[in-house]
Amino acid sequence: MNRNDPKLIKSWTFYDWANSVYPLVISSAIFPVYYTAVTTKKDSLGNIIDDHVMFLGMQFKNTVISNYVLAFSFLIICFTSPLLSGIADSKGLKKRFLQFFCYLGATGCVGLFFLDSNPITLNYGLIGIFIASLGFWSSLVFYNSYLPEITDAQNMDKVSAKGYAMGYIGSSLLLILCLVFIQGIAPTLGIDTGLATRICFLSVGIWWISFAQIFFSKIKVNKAVNKSEGNIWSGFHELQKVWKMVKQSSSLLGFLRAFLFLSMGVQTIMLVAAYFGAKLLNMPAGKLIPVILTIQFVGIGGSYLFSWISKKKGNKFSLGLALLSWMFICIGAWFDAEYKSEEGFYVLGFFVGAVMGGIQSMSRSTYSKLIPMDTEDTASFFSFYDITEKIAMVIGLFIFAFVEEHSPEKGMQNSVFALIFFFLISWILLQRVKDSRLNSVNH
Repeated sequence: MNRNDPKLIKSWTFYDWANSVYPLVISSAIFPVYYTAVTTKKDSLGNIIDDHVMFLGMQFKNTVISNYVLAFSFLIICFTSPLLSGIADSKGLKKRFLQFFCYLGATGCVGLFFLDSNPITLNYGLIGIFIASLGFWSSLVFYNSYLPEITDAQNMDKVSAKGYAMGYIGSSLLLILCLVFIQGIAPTLGIDTGLATRICFLSVGIWWISFAQIFFSKIKVNKAVNKSEGNIWSGFHELQKVWKMVKQSSSLLGFLRAFLFLSMGVQTIMLVAAYFGAKLLNMPAGKLIPVILTIQFVGIGGSYLFSWISKKKGNKFSLGLALLSWMFICIGAWFDAEYKSEEGFYVLGFFVGAVMGGIQSMSRSTYSKLIPMDTEDTASFFSFYDITEKIAMVIGLFIFAFVEEHSPEKGMQNSVFALIFFFLISWILLQRVKDSRLNSVNH
């Protein structure tokens, strides 16, 4: 593939358009509201009577078990992703693995159709969450690894930002269509809200698979480095080779340490934001989802804003500014929960959108700049980025759920406040990374 080919870059961004419907519609917007509704008992005034569910013979809070299931999927990815990326690089299977996990994740979204108010179907919902998460996050290591192959270091920030912007636009479009269907079209057809919502879960899987074909049609199957049949040992040896290169680079190791704590905060917030509004502020879907849409549209500008800041001040300054912003957002969220302010949640949504896209986009492009530009092992290099992120998500979700479970009065509120320490540690570690590529600016 030729670097900086406009058509190739555009097709690459369309996978962001395709798969971003999962983190928005499933992880952030419609599914959390639906899941909370079907697993929570309320009185006539809307006050929560019971938010516990039974799973595997044990009782959990509804949001706690969903977080544990997600954390388990990330733990599985931590073990499988590095070996698969090694096999992908050595055997030329990167495109095929990307396709497999794309279809797996979409299938998981479709499976959520079977979750309804019957407690028995909770198992279907949790299995669907697990499969969708496994497919989405596993596919990203292969998708992200194409970034250094399709563009050069000078354009990585811009291209990465364009990908996230496309993801925000595409996912927002489907979310709007889902809302129109649930609130407008479905009632006229005699379809109840629950069924209409579950139909939207089907649409996520169809959307994801359909638009992914734009990128799949443009990328070629990589040439195999090792001609023998692909197996776990070839993946292991490829991983060993790349790990030696990572260990020799203080910049890569230093950035991955900072990225670990960054992801503990950012990814946890992405996964629990809707639950925060639904449980702590008792916001109905009609008020909660517009806030999430605001985050998406502001995120488009945020992606380009931090790319522009990086162009003027360098990646290290841009990421550091985003981390400081997250600390203030967490403080604001704690006070918002204290005073139960819906208006405060709207303000928080605006600032979250402004830094969410920026910090994700800049993290991806910054790591890409630190990878040797002449390497063919991009999937293996990104497996370390991916496994760092997944370990962070496991730890972040576990700590968030643990604090919530053991803080009866201000459970989730205290969990949000605890995230400040993740961002602070990440900022400190980032300052210790000394690399001219993170301080250079493009003119």
